[in-house]
Amino acid sequence: MRILITNDDGINAPGLEVLHEIATALAGPEGEVWTVAPAFEQSGVGHCISYTHPTMIAQLGPRRFAAEGSPADCVLAGIHDVLEGAKPDLVLSGVNRGNNSGENVLYSGTIGGAMEAALQGIPAIALSQFMGRETDGLDDPFEAARVHGPALLRRLLDKGRWDEGDYRLFYNVNFPPTAAAGVKGTKVAAQGFRRYTSFSVEAQLSPTGRRFLWIKGGPQHGATLPGTDVTANVEGYISVTPLRADLTAHDVLADLEARLA
Repeated sequence: MRILITNDDGINAPGLEVLHEIATALAGPEGEVWTVAPAFEQSGVGHCISYTHPTMIAQLGPRRFAAEGSPADCVLAGIHDVLEGAKPDLVLSGVNRGNNSGENVLYSGTIGGAMEAALQGIPAIALSQFMGRETDGLDDPFEAARVHGPALLRRLLDKGRWDEGDYRLFYNVNFPPTAAAGVKGTKVAAQGFRRYTSFSVEAQLSPTGRRFLWIKGGPQHGATLPGTDVTANVEGYISVTPLRADLTAHDVLADLEARLA
């Protein structure tokens, strides 16, 4: 199996090292793992592509490349330049430092990398490690992902649903904020919504008196609705969420057509 891996935390992020371990276990002794990751952190860029300026790419080692672009740029670079159009069998994105549950899905560059792979017709999985008080006290905060990742991904590849539609399925996996021994299992969960928090801005003045805005996040650990990803994670479960890039509100189509007729 040939696997392409990327992330949004950057080429030197510890989560990418964990993902390389997971990918190597999946690929097997005869397989290949190729890395194309952002040269610098790209958290929060979503599915951004560098459409208006070029992307510099550099080889750092065998099958290891850094690109000055987004995770989606890295996937495009990996498929169409590094691998010279020979599509990988699987694209993995992560392991993100922090959750990509709930509305974070919409902002996440980790998700953006997996989404671009799906749009390119390649099976893809995004992986993220929820952080919290327990993981902060661990020598390896990615322990849950490192230990449980390989077996879970094998199950997902063997038994999961993989289609070839225009907007094909891809998967979002979030490991709970706990040690590996504390993981209670796996739950298939819908994308949740944190009703109690949102992004905002905070103003600061620079030493020169110029006014700048910082994007500010909110609390992450309150439960969302039952059956959704954040709730599963804070209760100690790995969440697996099937996603598509199609943003159409299909449940509204017929009603809207009737209203506008």
